[in-house]
Amino acid sequence: MTEQPTSIERPQPGADPAEARGAFLCAPEQSARQPVEPALPAQARADTTPAGPGTATPRGEGKDGMGKEHPVGGPEHSQPAGTEPGALRPRPAPDGIPAQPGADPERAPGGPERRTGRAAPSGRPMPMRRDGDRLRFVGAATRRIARGLDLDEIVMGLCRATVPTFSDAILVYLRDPLPVGDERPTGPVVLRLRRTDRIPDERDTDGVLLPAAFEPEPEPSVLADLSALTTELCEVRPGGALNEVLRGVRPVFADAPAARAALPELLGERGEGVVPGGQHAILAPLRGRRRVIGAALFLRRPDQPAFEADDLLVAAQLATHSALGIDKAVLYGREAYIADELQRTMLPETLPRPTGVRLASRYLPAAETARVGGDWYDAIPLPGSRVALVVGDVMGHSMTSAAIMGQLRTTAQTLAGLDLPPQEVLHHLDEQAQRLGTDRMATCLYAVYDPVTHRITIANAGHPPPVLLHLGGRAEVLRVPPGAPIGVGGVDFEAVELDAPAGATLLLYTDGLVESRLRDVWTGIEQLRERLAATARLTGPDHPPPLEALCDEVLDMLGPGDRDDDIALLAARFDGIAPSDVAYWTLEPERTAPGQARRLARRALARWDLEDLSDSVELLVSEVVTNAVRYASRPVTLRLLRTDVLRCEVGDDVPQLPRLRQARATDEGGRGLYLVNKLARRWGATRLSTGKVVWFELNR
Repeated sequence: MTEQPTSIERPQPGADPAEARGAFLCAPEQSARQPVEPALPAQARADTTPAGPGTATPRGEGKDGMGKEHPVGGPEHSQPAGTEPGALRPRPAPDGIPAQPGADPERAPGGPERRTGRAAPSGRPMPMRRDGDRLRFVGAATRRIARGLDLDEIVMGLCRATVPTFSDAILVYLRDPLPVGDERPTGPVVLRLRRTDRIPDERDTDGVLLPAAFEPEPEPSVLADLSALTTELCEVRPGGALNEVLRGVRPVFADAPAARAALPELLGERGEGVVPGGQHAILAPLRGRRRVIGAALFLRRPDQPAFEADDLLVAAQLATHSALGIDKAVLYGREAYIADELQRTMLPETLPRPTGVRLASRYLPAAETARVGGDWYDAIPLPGSRVALVVGDVMGHSMTSAAIMGQLRTTAQTLAGLDLPPQEVLHHLDEQAQRLGTDRMATCLYAVYDPVTHRITIANAGHPPPVLLHLGGRAEVLRVPPGAPIGVGGVDFEAVELDAPAGATLLLYTDGLVESRLRDVWTGIEQLRERLAATARLTGPDHPPPLEALCDEVLDMLGPGDRDDDIALLAARFDGIAPSDVAYWTLEPERTAPGQARRLARRALARWDLEDLSDSVELLVSEVVTNAVRYASRPVTLRLLRTDVLRCEVGDDVPQLPRLRQARATDEGGRGLYLVNKLARRWGATRLSTGKVVWFELNR
């Protein structure tokens, strides 16, 4: 027989078929049932009602337009007398299914149930007796499961969709660790109890606490959590009963021989008591795209109707949708992890601590679903205690944009190591972008700060201008030539040199901070300037605001709907180096230069009350100056800087960098850098456009 669609499929008031719990309210109890032939399925039983106006004809008596017999329901398929065909019937109340007109209900609200003889508590869902009920429930449950994006949401969706609508309790086990994609895990298969859910203890109409179903001992505290009764980890033994059930993929009743042997292995000795007898439990393997990734155990109380054969199909659908959703969630989690790692490795892990400047930074992706982008920032120490400040933005938010950003950032670091002027750095970045492709566009701002001269040199390539917050609280948008974006080609970049007074803060940012669908870029820049000035007024004219707090205040200016792009933020607080802490000399490349350098260094240390360092400084200065004089053709420079450390810098016009080597016992030289490496806190050599600088630091 075929079942024709009836009015029960239409949206009706009182319960929403789209919700899992509403599926039970869509099918009221049928009228008094009469025995049918055994050949008919359970969902096609012959239902009759007393003859009368508005009652339905018995099953088997209706025919469709083709003359084919089709089943007709009981009161659910009938219409009261006087109503128009197709009119919607009122939906029964959620707490119970009222008796239909002219029908003898199987169970009145609050009365005993005919199948069990027990009184069902108010609000308890009614068992599914029709294929339509099950279809509506599966549809609603799978929609709820599909709404989850991560692993926990999907597992919670499975539990919330089935308890108490389909079962009274559920236990969900997943493989630990979960395999990702096509990878083939090695080692034994281990299942971990991921989540449990159950109907909480309720009171009946007489106010008496209902007895719990799954308890080895009558202690309510033990039943507070099903996870306390079962083992958390379960190793699936090859060839064991649990392994055979999981390999079979199909759900089975707990009283089946295979399940009876597998449940002790899954739940442990204590957990076996939570499974009621008979067909009140279903064990359903969770199979993903390529392998079984877990299992779900559905439980019903002994006083509730047992699962039917068709409920195995429902459990199979729930398990399949949940497993596929878990597979996708694991893949999405791996993609998000890769994106996070890619972005993290392409941005500075930690900012350097150059002399005379303090740094702070922030990075915010455009959205959680687009965690990589083309925005970047960097701070690169340069010779002479200078520091290069870089911020840039590649078009797009994809992996390609992030990859191009990484290449441009690496190029900028290499060019900064050559100590090229800012405009030359942007010129070479433009050439590199053209080599990467014709459509590789980016904006960039490159600035070099010198803490000794308290000056900053800035070159711009189509980037928003920086904002300088002075010590008194005045915020100024620096007038920097805008320039053309990187990748255009055939354009020149211009650099400007500006004052960088001590106590001032330079803010470099990308356009995601100041531009959105709700405001243009210049409106955003003005709002940023006002926000900085207002924050500075809170700390007073003599104290600049804390750098980290200032970055947080800047990001707080973003309101709902203002996040259209990635945001990279780099803040630099200029402390500078006082002239009294700097000693600078020029030495002729003669044999007397090392002795002269020792005397000058001794005098500077005496002036700074650092005589304890005289012996070490004189020895190291003599060795470095001797190496410089041996090959230099122009005057050699010597500079001492007193900050938290004592720094010595020796410059010459020879571009070749010195290398540390192990001198042999018969060598007369070659031990100068060995002494520097042993006595100095740090040392290094940097190539300049006019030569090189060898430097070392000593703790004060």
